[in-house]
Amino acid sequence: MKLLYITNGIKGSGGLERVLAVKASYLADKFNYKVHILTLNDGNNEQFYEFSPNITFHDIQVNGNPVAYFVEYRRGIKNTIKKIKPDVISVCDDGLKGMLFPTLFGKKIPVIYERHATLNLNFIRINKIKKYCSKKLMVFSAKKFSAFIILTEGNKKDWKSVCCTVIPNPSPFSSKNTSIIESKENVVLAVGSQSYNKGYDRLFLSWKIIQKQHPHWQLKIYGKENLALKLQKEINKLNLQKSIFLEKPIKKIEEIYNTTSIFVLPSRSEGFGMVLIEAMSFGVPCVSFDCPHGPADIIKNGEDGFLVKNGNIHHFSKAIIELIEKKEKRIKMGANAKENIKRYAPDVIVPLWDDLFKKLTLPE
Repeated sequence: MKLLYITNGIKGSGGLERVLAVKASYLADKFNYKVHILTLNDGNNEQFYEFSPNITFHDIQVNGNPVAYFVEYRRGIKNTIKKIKPDVISVCDDGLKGMLFPTLFGKKIPVIYERHATLNLNFIRINKIKKYCSKKLMVFSAKKFSAFIILTEGNKKDWKSVCCTVIPNPSPFSSKNTSIIESKENVVLAVGSQSYNKGYDRLFLSWKIIQKQHPHWQLKIYGKENLALKLQKEINKLNLQKSIFLEKPIKKIEEIYNTTSIFVLPSRSEGFGMVLIEAMSFGVPCVSFDCPHGPADIIKNGEDGFLVKNGNIHHFSKAIIELIEKKEKRIKMGANAKENIKRYAPDVIVPLWDDLFKKLTLPE
């Protein structure tokens, strides 16, 4: 079967790139799919994550004003589809152009949409009228796809009138193959690109409370830098520069997970929360805001981590302090996390995609 993924890029260090590397590679290597990935303006940049050598990559250049961009985008995709002749197309683009794909290109070939972000992420800091119109258009467009895939049960709340199928992301690390070292460092970890939605400003306020009681603990944040946010300035303003460290993304993040005692997710919203299942694969208990919509599907509150009411800074810091002070509980919850996360193993999740592709392509 020929499968074409269409996405903006695969060279970055984000969750979408990570899951596509895992999923597409598994389909190519284990299910013998002929997998093609089409990107926009990705050029010859080095890939952050490892993709199977059995995958074929295509890249189209789209530039200029909105009209020129659209013309190049439409021409490039049509030419690629004509060349490949895929059996199924899967669109992995959380922007408006991705949502409009069936309208722009038709549905002679089954077209799937994979939603990797919460719907509200498209509407941060825009006026109510534009938000209302855009949301109506996106929901209308969602109904045009052959299948509309979301990552969690909670995400159904965003798409109440759309027929959705829930398929979670597969874990990039097998809990069967990950050993847990006993000598964990006094480190609380967060992973994710620097953005307003990731909520690091909220995490800093929580850490101010924690640092007063446990000054020998450190908070490390690995993620793509965003100078416009001025996070280091915020850290300095709170006098936390000796205990909070902003780090660049690294490919061997598993080495960091394996030496970390606690993982935190302070996001305002999440499409899933890929970093949670990554950390849990290494037996790291997690503390997360119960934001829309991913963490509640992943964390079993009080068993393998803590879910805190979204935005409650005091309770967030309190949950982290509890794990810092109660080492035995931290170890027990970490062991539970490693066991519970097995439900996201690729050999559990990817067959769900295989079943869907076959359902859409086999004659009725």
